[in-house]
Amino acid sequence: MKAYLGIDVGSVSTNLVLTNQNQEVLEKLYLRTQGRPIDIIQSGLEQLKPKVGDLQIKGVGTTGSARNLAGVMVGADVVKNEITAHAVAASQMVSGVRTVLEIGGQDSKIIILREGVVTDFAMNTVCAAGTGSFLDQQASRLGIPIEDFGDLALEAEEGVRVAGRCSVFAESDMIHKQQLGHCTEDIIAGLCEALVRNYLNNVGQGKEILEPIIFQGGVAANAGIKKAFAEELSADIHVPEHYNVMGALGAAILAQEQVKNKQQSSFKGFAVTEFDYDVSSFECNSCPNYCEIINIYQQEELIARWGSKCTRWEAI
Repeated sequence: MKAYLGIDVGSVSTNLVLTNQNQEVLEKLYLRTQGRPIDIIQSGLEQLKPKVGDLQIKGVGTTGSARNLAGVMVGADVVKNEITAHAVAASQMVSGVRTVLEIGGQDSKIIILREGVVTDFAMNTVCAAGTGSFLDQQASRLGIPIEDFGDLALEAEEGVRVAGRCSVFAESDMIHKQQLGHCTEDIIAGLCEALVRNYLNNVGQGKEILEPIIFQGGVAANAGIKKAFAEELSADIHVPEHYNVMGALGAAILAQEQVKNKQQSSFKGFAVTEFDYDVSSFECNSCPNYCEIINIYQQEELIARWGSKCTRWEAI
């Protein structure tokens, strides 16, 4: 049976999804990147290999902030940005979706679709307030497992007002509310409401948010954030089954479309788990741009180079 592999490498998580010809998820992996994308990509493929069995990998797609690195490592047939990948996956999961709310580990984004086409989007990569990493920090500070964080918000009698414009101010305000004697459940609920306000006032500012609305990304597991979105938007919020690997799912779907007219996939096979990869860089001083040129080596052989604003270093 034919299968398609999608790989989404972000700053916090690395996700792998294996789909069949009907774009159904056969296997999925959600791994922590831990600042070691090359090692984690190889580890993910190693874990996925025994589950493949008799499946034939006919196409591979990569996305995420390290999509180019992942693409040259595995031999991707298509390399796409996160907006495209998430939009494609959302359209597959919910027919007629018109708004995608996505909150990941260190960034958040909103995607507006009309009749299956992306018409607008925005990303917030400046401040970590409202992202998964910030929620992880607050859960750790309160001594609460991150898995229980959102459910505690649902137990609140009345959420307290928490400043959510900045992660530093939000944490300071939470400590202040604790010192005033507010219970943990009310503070967590207030934080969820504050983060949703921050998202809508920044990433969602000026956007026409219409139903059906999908909420995806790792933070979609937080029931408190989902409830806050539903109340703030007065709308139903759908969390898809594969909410935490939607980027990888989109990459797999895009790979399937890409290889329709190809005789053979560019996928290097699971042997890449045994290869040695090295990265080096240098500063080009041929012009005032002083570009940082990145070299990627596989088994001591240069396989890719990028970073140049001109074509000087494109040839390998």
